[in-house]
This record gives sequence, structure tokens and C-alpha cells, in this order.
Amino acid sequence: MIPSIEWVNNKVKMIDQTLLPHELKFLEFDDYRKVAKAIKVMNIRGAPAIGVAAAMGMALATIEYKEFPKENFLKSMGEAAENIKNTRPTASNLFWAVNRIWKIITDFPDTPKNISELVIEEVKIMAQEDINVNKNIGKHGATLLNDGDTVLTHCNAGSLATVQYGTALAPIRAAIEEGKKISVIADETRPRLQGARLTAYELHYDRIPVKVISDTSSGLLMMLGKVKKVIVGTDRVTSDAVFNKIGTYLVALAAKDNNIPFYVAAPTSTLSLHETIDDVTIEQRDGLEVSNVLGKVQIVPDGVECLNYAFDITPFRLITGIITEDGVFSPEELLKKYR
Repeated sequence: MIPSIEWVNNKVKMIDQTLLPHELKFLEFDDYRKVAKAIKVMNIRGAPAIGVAAAMGMALATIEYKEFPKENFLKSMGEAAENIKNTRPTASNLFWAVNRIWKIITDFPDTPKNISELVIEEVKIMAQEDINVNKNIGKHGATLLNDGDTVLTHCNAGSLATVQYGTALAPIRAAIEEGKKISVIADETRPRLQGARLTAYELHYDRIPVKVISDTSSGLLMMLGKVKKVIVGTDRVTSDAVFNKIGTYLVALAAKDNNIPFYVAAPTSTLSLHETIDDVTIEQRDGLEVSNVLGKVQIVPDGVECLNYAFDITPFRLITGIITEDGVFSPEELLKKYR
């Protein structure tokens, strides 16, 4: 797949994912405010991709403010950091990335111009790190897949959700590269249909067998024996649960009831193990996303309110294993290794 986001000539270049699968269009930004808006309106989405976008937004801000006196530079960068952090509240990569850049800004007793150069180099490193991490997740996760497996996934945690290669789709890609025959079932993932629009798009693009189902079909398909494994991504992992796209919890319940392994692909940048469920704000988006299909066709009567939680909570008791770039761990092993 094409990289979902790149740093090119001191600009941020990203795929506009709101137009897929009908149009492949690239956006370019030289203003961090526009990057922040792109994160908020989901031109770019997926926790790892959001993290890199946030870091690149910070880099654009350093370019804008690099001629300021140091005190004014720090004040303006603080405002830029808050602007970016306020775009989406649930994905931990967003805060991890901004904090990583902020540490460079505050730790180096240098001129704003030199700090800007350091930050630009750091975002390039972060983008390459993301690809490397994803490939390692793929390598470890591929050991869980057998030749002939059909894997169900929810939402999009593929190349489009990262810089490149993907998290939940990485084990599938790696297993196929090893010569195994793997097929995928993608939940449509209402209301924004990231499974139908994005997961199906990139797998079809890469000639990986994929079928799309309605979100309400996954339990039946598991009961009928048509699903061998479930692999999903995550936007945040706390000490007791995984936060992923709304609908993940129901998939996990169905997998548990049918004795199907349920795995979560989680780069360590998504780990927030000092937190519990009670510490996390679950993003609520505009109800119009539910009442109108992709903003085009209204399916709910006028005057009826819609609730639109963007993420849900999957407790550790429903999770077979968590795949990081370091290996595959049970939730208990994950806490022991990383916390």
C-alpha cells in the first residue's frame, strides 16, 4: 500500500480517507492547524497514523515559530500542542506523539531554529519506526495463523491506519508473505464504515481475499465455523481493557462464546498501563454520522436523537493475546512486561 502519511519538503502529505474507496486523493498541509482539523474530521484516522500526524503537526508549528524569541516560541508551541491534543480524546498515540516532540522542545537549550530542525528529524524517525513496529507485529502475529485460516477483523487497522503496513492486518500480510493462504472477513463497521470502505479497499488493492459483512453478522459466522481467528487493532490499552472502534466488544463476546481466539494488535505506543477504564474519555461524535449514511442518505426520522460513541471497551477477560512489536502476550504477561 501507498504510505498514508509522509513528510515531503516540509509539508505533511496524507491520503484523504474520507473519499475512499471512490477516490484516491492526497492532501498537503503547511499549517499545523489544518493538520489538527484533518485529524478531527478524520481525513486521517487510526491510532498510529494519528500519532505520526500529530507529531508532524508539531513540526509544522516549529517551522512557523522558529524565528520567535525562545520564550515566545515555547508559549506558542504550548498552544499548538494543546490544539492538537484536543482533536480526539481516546487514542493514546496522539498524546504519546505530542509529548515525545514536546520533550525535544523543552529538553534542548538551543535556539528555536535548531530545535525545529531536531523536531523535523524526529518526525521522520517516528514515521519509519511505525513501519518497523508494524512489520514486527506482523512477524509475531503470523505465528498465530495457520494455512487456510479465515480471520475476522473490525474497523480498519491496516496500512491506512498507520504510516504503512498496518497493525491488525500485519499478521495477515506477514503470513501471506510466508506462503500461507489467508482470507479475511471485514465487519462493515458502522457508522463510518471503515471496514467496508478502507479495510476492503486496501486488501483488495493488495489482492488479499476479503469479504465484507454487516456488523450484526459476525456472531452467526463464528457459530457456523466460518471464522478461525479474530484480530483487531486498538486505540488505547489500559491496565484492564482495550479501547477500540465501537462494536469490538460485541465481536469479543461472540468470539468468547464460540471458543475463537481473539487477538489485539497493539504497538507499545498505544499502551497506557498506568490508567484504568475509569480514566479514559470515550469520544462521542456527531449523531448525524448515525442518522445519515456517510452524510448523504438520512435513515432516521427527523427529530429522533442518535447516540454516537466512537469507541467501546473490551475487558481483558475476553482477550486471548495482545500482539506487540516484542511478541504475543496474554493480558497478564503484558502487564508484567510493560507496566
